[in-house]
Order: sequence, then structure tokens, then C-alpha cells
Amino acid sequence: MTSTTTDQVTDEDFHQILAQTKEFVRTVVVPRESEIAAQDRIPDEIVAQAKAMGLYGYAIPQQWGGLGLHLAQDVELAMELGYTTLALRSLFGTSNGIAGQVLVGFGTEEQKARWLEPIATGAVVASFALTESGAGSDPASLRTTATATGGDWIINGEKRFITNAPVADLFVVFARTRQADSSGPGISVFLVPASTPGVTVGPKDRKMGQEGAWTAEVSFRDVRVGADALVGGQEDVGYRAAMSSLARGRVHIAALAVGTAQRALDESVAYAATATQGGTPIGRFQLVQAHLADMQTGVMAGRALVRAAAQSWVTGEDRRLAPSVAKLYCTEMAGRVADSAVQVHGGTGYMRGVAVERIYRDVRLLRLYEGTSEIQRLIIGGALVRAAEPTGR
Repeated sequence: MTSTTTDQVTDEDFHQILAQTKEFVRTVVVPRESEIAAQDRIPDEIVAQAKAMGLYGYAIPQQWGGLGLHLAQDVELAMELGYTTLALRSLFGTSNGIAGQVLVGFGTEEQKARWLEPIATGAVVASFALTESGAGSDPASLRTTATATGGDWIINGEKRFITNAPVADLFVVFARTRQADSSGPGISVFLVPASTPGVTVGPKDRKMGQEGAWTAEVSFRDVRVGADALVGGQEDVGYRAAMSSLARGRVHIAALAVGTAQRALDESVAYAATATQGGTPIGRFQLVQAHLADMQTGVMAGRALVRAAAQSWVTGEDRRLAPSVAKLYCTEMAGRVADSAVQVHGGTGYMRGVAVERIYRDVRLLRLYEGTSEIQRLIIGGALVRAAEPTGR
């Protein structure tokens, strides 16, 4: 994939990028989904092709070697990536998204120069190390600490469910540098190379679904990093960086959910048109058609919502409420569509190796990571009430 040398990818170039991604997903990755699930890994040749296409840096600015897609373009790409196993997107999603965007939005020029280009090429895999056993959807509760000593920082703590941890080269680590007070939550973010003494990555997690997408626990024991590891060079950048990156990531996850729901719908329509009961294609039965109609309605509504939320982000009109609305609706919708897809397939849909069975398990995680559905409801409801309250309350 190539793009222009300007700061923005032109519509013409983006259409080419999108078309190449769609072809890659549907002709290269989809035929090997069962192999990926059985081996719990993405084949090396698919990884290499993704790197060559620029997918490891699609959202990294062009000045740092990425394609430089803005969020409205990002979600179109994500809807195509969601059409296959979500393990594919997991290879490079964090580097482009919640980890990479911390650097893009909050890093110093020196930090960007050191890390963003190797992240964009795939030479460095970045992991977003925020979640802890007692601090997942609520980052303000985290217990990992970073203590200043002799110009350095000493990090101690435990992180869990960290995507790409087993293969990460760089951890973007959130840690408490002081107790929360009136001036802020006291959370900072640090760039910690995986090779730093005291960093230990646990065994790969065994999950319900998303085989091939690796997560693991990561522990930090007296991990010493220099002052240049502090993102932005300021202690209180961390919480803002986390909230901003997560909000942007929620729109991306919503788009993934739409892509996955579209795949479940397509599989169901194809099955309904060919599978028979009593010699009649089941797609002619009205109750099956009702399932398909509800699925189609959900997918179309989700796609429109994602596009609107992404555009609101790009213009700066809404970077808080719309991302939560999009993630809440689209991930819940994908769960309903996946459930209906299994129902349309009947017993066949419960069998391993059938696409909708994998999708049913894969999409369940979408309602949990980067803020659960419950957290999204709190964000949305709280924002609405605050906006309606009299000034000064």
C-alpha cells in the first residue's frame, strides 16, 4: 500500500488501501480461519503480508512511516478487518490504536522519533498495559506504582489480559505516581521495553475465543526506567492519555463489531438459501426471514452509527459521548447477530469449524474490553444528566 506525501490520505488512495485490505482479508485470511483457530496463531506469511501492506502502521502519521489514516478512514478499514478472525486485527490493532495513539497524542518529539517508525513497520510490537485485577474499566483504581528515585523511576505492579504481551517489544505502562488529589488522579504512563530487567510475561491466557490473539499477565518488579520513559515528560499525562486513547479505540472496536456482524449475516443468508428442510430451503420460512431481517437492520444501523461517531471525532465535535454510544450499540448488536446466526444454522451452527460458531465466541469479548457495556452506559447517562443540570450544580 502507498499513500501520498501529504498529511492526509486522499480519497482515491484510501479506496485503493481499502480494496487491497478487503481482498487480503477475504482471499488470504478467511480460507485459513480454521487453521488459525486450531494452531492458535497467525501464520508467519500472513504476518509478513500484513506488514508489507502497511497494516502495522495504518493509523500512525505519515511523518513517522505510517499510512496516516484518520478515524473516519480507520473505521472503514476496521469493518473489513472484522470480517475475519479478530486475531488478525489483534496483530497490529494495539500498535495503531490504544498504545500507539498514546505516543501520537501525548509523547515528546524524542519519544515519537524513537518509537513510532519501528511501530509503524512492525519491527516493534507495542502493548497497552493498563488493566489490573482491580482496575479494568475504571483506570482510576489502578495499583501499579512508579516511584521517582535518583532521576529514574521504579515501577512495581501486575497487569493482566495484556494483548500481544507474549510478543511485545514495548509496554505502554500506566502507573500511579502519587495518590489522587484535587489536582488529578496521579496516574502517569511510561514506555518500558520488554527486555528491561524486572519485566516478566506470564504464559498465554486460555480464552473462550479469539484464538490466535495472544494475551498474558505482565509483572513489573523493581523495573527501573529513565526519566525519558515518562510519556510527555509530565506525570499527570497518564490519565488523560488513557481516556483519550480508549475513547478513540471504542469507535474502532464498534467498527470491528459491525464487520463481524456482517460476516455472521452473510454466512446466515448463504446457509438459509441452500440448507433445506423437507426439500424446502429454510430461507423461505418466515421465521428464518425474521431473524435475517433483524440481523440486517442491526448491521445497517451499526454501520451508520460508527461512521457518524468517527466523523464527530475527526471534526472534534464529540470525542466522549459518541464513542461510548457506538461501542455500546455495535458490540451488543454483534452479540445479538451472532446468536441469531447460530439459531439460523441450527445444530450445524454449534459445530467447531463452522464460521458462526467461532464468531459467537469471538464477539463476546467485544462487550468487555476497552470499557464494558456497563461503563459505556455510565458514561452516556452521566454525560446526559450533567449537560441538563443547572449551571453551578
